[in-house]
Amino acid sequence: MSIEPIAFFRSPFTTKFGIPRQSGIVEELRGRIEFVPAYRQSDALRGLEDYDYLWLIWGFSENVKAEKHPTVRPPLLGGNERVGVWATRSPFRPNNLGLSSVRIAAIDRQQPAIDVLGADLMDGTPIYDIKPYLPYVDSHPDARGGFTDQREWQQLEVVLPQELPQVFSVDDLAILRQTLALDPRPHYHADDNRPYGMPFMGYDIRFQVSNGVLTVIAILPN
Repeated sequence: MSIEPIAFFRSPFTTKFGIPRQSGIVEELRGRIEFVPAYRQSDALRGLEDYDYLWLIWGFSENVKAEKHPTVRPPLLGGNERVGVWATRSPFRPNNLGLSSVRIAAIDRQQPAIDVLGADLMDGTPIYDIKPYLPYVDSHPDARGGFTDQREWQQLEVVLPQELPQVFSVDDLAILRQTLALDPRPHYHADDNRPYGMPFMGYDIRFQVSNGVLTVIAILPN
């Protein structure tokens, strides 16, 4: 079986670095699903206004040539403990397929396109299918969540320079703060003196982390 993208995703994140590690973690992070010409048909969106969430089946396009292993090191476990790949949502999978639940923000019937919130996709990510989220079968609030039940993301305190609000809107600033608080660094990095850079909305956000505090030290045009 061969599959081709039906759409591509547009996001303020142009690299993997900094993207939320699960969909829904940064709830107001806005993105856009833009269909390829063959599927750019408004009729295909008919009825979508009756749903709140979608499932996106997409491709880890940056990991196609990466070496795959039967075990992986989830960031939530500190990046050092290995578990089976099927027990994780690691991007290093045999078929490079991802699955995300996103909230519908707006339906553009003119383009056509779909604006969504809470996605964990990089800009340019290929989307292979879209399915509606059905609460009566897709929601299992009492289900066990493996190692995620025992571990929580330790969020960082974020210190932003005063000039940052002049660069971004209030909404974009809130999204940036939420994203940085999740600690975008690889979890096996522990050097407090090391500077990092995260592309976001056309800027390079430079920051350092020390004692649970992330400090933005520079905002540079990309």
